[in-house]
Amino acid sequence: MDQGIGPTLREARNRRKVDLSEVEAATKIRVRYLQAIENEEWDALPGGAYTRGFIRTYASHLGLDGDRLADDYRRATAPPGGERAPKRVEPVQTGARRGRSPLSGPVLIAAVCALLVAVLIGIGLAGGDNDGPSPSSPAAQPGAGQGERQDARSAPAARPGVAMRLAATAEVWVCLLDAQGEPLVDGEILAAGAEAGPFRSAGFEVALGNGSVTMYVDGEPAPIEESSSPVGYRIGADRAPVALGEGDRPDCE
Repeated sequence: MDQGIGPTLREARNRRKVDLSEVEAATKIRVRYLQAIENEEWDALPGGAYTRGFIRTYASHLGLDGDRLADDYRRATAPPGGERAPKRVEPVQTGARRGRSPLSGPVLIAAVCALLVAVLIGIGLAGGDNDGPSPSSPAAQPGAGQGERQDARSAPAARPGVAMRLAATAEVWVCLLDAQGEPLVDGEILAAGAEAGPFRSAGFEVALGNGSVTMYVDGEPAPIEESSSPVGYRIGADRAPVALGEGDRPDCE
């Protein structure tokens, strides 16, 4: 852009007669980050996907083209040879892992159980004789073993892994990876009230542009920090979120 990213945002904000403190309250981006963007002091910002998310959110709040300004920043700060193109994936809404057979999980278990029942019935029919079972035998007693079989069929099969769902309480940038490092939410901005998931994996790593999100782990809200700055967490088999330092968070770049 001719006048630069920062001056464009500052001019739009002044035209609307909006203070930076008002923008902070609306976007959850700290004033010092907003000032750094307007002054194009890129070293004072988290960098990479975080800064692009801040620019996109700030510009959209002012009614500007946030995607274009974020892309201008990416081109202006890209290292020699260009920046690695982000991986794009289709949104996963059911928590199913890509590349697995459609007969995975509960469906496969149900199919195997049905096959076993059919085999057992066939063996029983083939092995019958005219004498039949003794009246005193367990097989001749009405209802013998039925309760156990019914309990086995009615007991829900335990699903492996951890379930994760995110619900944005305000606009927030999200990068969510599964246990294999594959993106489930690939550096996207969730609007207030939007949700992502549920997803299921052996574990997750998540980076957030701010703490304006409720994280549900196996259906229960997880204790995460309320912050206007970027945060990140790792969720493993114990379901407890572990805070990640800035250099350890995923960036979906």
